[in-house]
Amino acid sequence: MRVAIAGAGNVGRSIAQELIGNGHQVTLIERNPALFLPDRVPEADWVLADACEVASLEDVELSLYDVVVAATGDDKVNLVVSLLAKTEFSVPRVVARVNRAENEWLFTEQWGVDVAVSKPRVMAALVEEAVTVGDLVRLMTFRQGEANLVEITLPTDAPYVGHAVRTVPLPRDSALVAIVRGKRVLTPGPDDPLEPGDELVFVCTAEVEDDVRAVVLGADSVARTRRGDQPPAPVRDGQPAPQD
Repeated sequence: MRVAIAGAGNVGRSIAQELIGNGHQVTLIERNPALFLPDRVPEADWVLADACEVASLEDVELSLYDVVVAATGDDKVNLVVSLLAKTEFSVPRVVARVNRAENEWLFTEQWGVDVAVSKPRVMAALVEEAVTVGDLVRLMTFRQGEANLVEITLPTDAPYVGHAVRTVPLPRDSALVAIVRGKRVLTPGPDDPLEPGDELVFVCTAEVEDDVRAVVLGADSVARTRRGDQPPAPVRDGQPAPQD
């Protein structure tokens, strides 16, 4: 892919290095001369310009790029870059960094954003994912398709523990995409059994999240979650796993 990244600070450079390592062609656009440091990511193309100006984006031929990443530390700049990329240059995929949680509601398709990455939300999701058993944790939102990446860690009393994946009657607009079991990541097959402590990763729409929770954790799981009840801890090698 050809990827343009607006903002060559620590975040922008880290994204660039990761993408280059995966074989993609990356252009970094930075308006601050103090952050224009081509020697930090020499494999990238560097442009000293303001990504909020249409003329600058025309000069880099932004319409030829597959993805634009708005990665500056200023939410206003990231919104403007996203809007220009989508409306003026028809970039297929726009990913925007959200720096302040109170601004997250602005990062929608109306502003040209396909995927918004909120540091506070991601950190909260990672905390929840690490300590939450028996509830659904939203890890990421794909705004363009109104779909979410969610995770459920199976407690010992989950109704389909010991049953094959094919027996789980998931609702429409949901799919089990991975099972994390210990240090292994499994592609779920129809005959694979579910085990206590399995981390099930789903893609589903927001409208069916409660339905997924009810199927995987039991019909009363939504009410239990609202009350704050704690499910039984998963068992590993015959011993309950520690919980916080």
